[in-house]
Amino acid sequence: MAGVTPDPDARDAASAGHAQPARRRAARGCLPRVTDALHELGARELETPLRERVVLVHVDTHRRVLDGAFDELERLAESAGAEVCAKVGATRAAPHPATFVGGGKVAEIAALVVQRGASVVIVNYPLTPIQQRNLERELACRVLDRTGLILDIFAQRATSHEGKLQVELAQLGYLSTRLVRGWTHLERQKGGIGLRGPGETQLETDRRIIGVRIKTITSRLQRVRAQRHLRRRARRRVPIPTVSLVGYTNAGKSSLFNRLSAAQVYAADQLFATLDPTMRRVEVPEFGPIVLSDTVGFIRDLPHGLVSAFRSTLEEVSTAALLIHVVDAADADRHEHMAQVRKVLSEIDADDVPSVTVFNKVDRVDRGAGVERDGAGRIARVWLSAHTGEGIELLSQALAEHLGRDRVAVTLSLPPTAGRLRGHLYRRCEVVRESVTDDGNCVLELKLTAADVGWLEAHEEFRPAFWCPTPAGPTLQ
Repeated sequence: MAGVTPDPDARDAASAGHAQPARRRAARGCLPRVTDALHELGARELETPLRERVVLVHVDTHRRVLDGAFDELERLAESAGAEVCAKVGATRAAPHPATFVGGGKVAEIAALVVQRGASVVIVNYPLTPIQQRNLERELACRVLDRTGLILDIFAQRATSHEGKLQVELAQLGYLSTRLVRGWTHLERQKGGIGLRGPGETQLETDRRIIGVRIKTITSRLQRVRAQRHLRRRARRRVPIPTVSLVGYTNAGKSSLFNRLSAAQVYAADQLFATLDPTMRRVEVPEFGPIVLSDTVGFIRDLPHGLVSAFRSTLEEVSTAALLIHVVDAADADRHEHMAQVRKVLSEIDADDVPSVTVFNKVDRVDRGAGVERDGAGRIARVWLSAHTGEGIELLSQALAEHLGRDRVAVTLSLPPTAGRLRGHLYRRCEVVRESVTDDGNCVLELKLTAADVGWLEAHEEFRPAFWCPTPAGPTLQ
């Protein structure tokens, strides 16, 4: 055994085996430095975020002025975090079936993309999948239509679990028609003699995965919708009316919501600054408590997929007792925006809900706060400024008039043994005044709706003798 010559390969393998732990220790020592470097790089990228440069394209097919359309598209792009580097406008009798804009405009846009260093082209109309694919091939960059841009903004703004599910559902519905054959070379092959051939392509696989995901999200949203229904039914047991803020995006709904409820909801001068609905209890002078709801803003040509995906959220609007339609008084296109809001309300079956129109931002126009009444004498329009607070008391007056028109003033005299009924009245109804008589009875002056009267008469502690003549309003017998 002593005379056996060691194998050189074995010596090399042994030395390599001893060297491997050393190399691993050295690599582990480098990991903290690499991690620190990556964190430092990420911090620098966060400090100086890159904004994609985009070219905006608007084709006017109705002989309208392009300025307003370009302004809104530019604000949408900026809300998505893009930097607008060029605008291209055109007028056509009808969209081109292949490229939407025609061959001459495609060449003009392609030159601008190269000249300005743009990476995205945004078209202010919904594009067909064929048009989008042809434009991307001719322009050699990504192409987004108006629907894709709005979906991207919604994806950035969604914060709640329900909001993220709704946005993802709309995105998958949009993406399902825009899958391209980029993976057909990765076909699955069937095994076995006589069975070799193309199997399921990657395109078919993607479509199947998207279909499964859509079914999963739809099932989850149905559970969320059922939960919302249960919460609404619980609120009806204590019938505090719900008032919903609706209006075109960036009309100042969140600012007005903060002014009325003293909340801290995010509000900014940008389109779709807030997405998830918010509710707060608000005390209205001369009426009582209401539930104020802030909803997502509407916009021209709002994608139908978004309306369908957000139906469970928008149901809060259709079930409200009153709508506050917020309008930007300083917007030159406010009448067209009001028509667009009414169109969306009709889609969600909320066009028959009573409403009060509020013209916000009077501090930006040459007009002070005020009200306008309809033929019945009720306040129909309020001019105010949510930013300065001017005219807020006029809106409170309008809410009290609209919500309190179906209530009657009554007076109850409750004995000391009816303490439970007294507590329920304070939780459910508006108590205007309370006094105590010499014999210990509590005299409550209330404002009740017909539903409140029915609930009161069915209460186990109520007796008809509790009714007493009221100093203002009818006497209920």
